[in-house]
Amino acid sequence: MATATTGKASSNSKSTPKSQATKAKAPGRAEQARAAVESAVDFPVGAALELGDRVVELVEPFTGRSGAQKQLRTYRTQLRRSAKRTERRGATARRKAATEARKTRDKVEREARRRVDRVTEQLPVLR
Repeated sequence: MATATTGKASSNSKSTPKSQATKAKAPGRAEQARAAVESAVDFPVGAALELGDRVVELVEPFTGRSGAQKQLRTYRTQLRRSAKRTERRGATARRKAATEARKTRDKVEREARRRVDRVTEQLPVLR
């Protein structure tokens, strides 16, 4: 009987740390679950608030006639500047391509002239 009691006591002492570990993990899992649920709810709420702020920012300049006119002038100026910048980039690229094509053409013409000259020089020797 003493052996059974000792075995029983030892099995109880072994199961106690396991049950304590399980109890310690349970609040951790519950906390993780709670945090995941909060995140799942907070994200769409935050996105809706952000969207609302952006709509207000977009609409606010157009609430009055003078504000709307000023905003439209600003947009027009930005568009004009962007168009000019794009045009300048296109012109620069076109000039660069034309210069490169001219260089290549001149190089090919020079090489062709050299070959023609070399052949005409060798022609009397071949006859």
